[in-house]
Amino acid sequence: MRITPIVLVAFVVSPWATAEIYRWVDAQGNVHFDSRSRPGAEQVEVRPQVIERDEATRVREARTERFFDARRQEQQAAKQAAGEWRVKRERACSEWKQQLSQLSEGGRYFREDAKGERVYYSDEEIGATRRQLASRIGQNCS
Repeated sequence: MRITPIVLVAFVVSPWATAEIYRWVDAQGNVHFDSRSRPGAEQVEVRPQVIERDEATRVREARTERFFDARRQEQQAAKQAAGEWRVKRERACSEWKQQLSQLSEGGRYFREDAKGERVYYSDEEIGATRRQLASRIGQNCS
């Protein structure tokens, strides 16, 4: 929740705005103001001063607000991008672990060549793939 400067000033000034002020004149004719009533004192109504901000102040506040809004949007976008990246990485890690598990079970692995014929992987190729997957998992997965 954001507190605007006007609300903050009103909150801070409000106790003084509701205070009672009394005006009285002493024996020498000097006028005095006090918060306590004295014999012969009259209550004075005091209205809080309304301070108008000039155009430059309003422009500066609007510019500052736009800056902070842009910064919040950048942070939100970065947070979302980090979350998407984390999900993508977790998905890749899961896939790599599954592939490594399948390679560890043994069996014959093949790919199809341009003619559609099966070309079986050698033990060296399977071992290299296993090492590559283990390396990826070690570097990217926790």
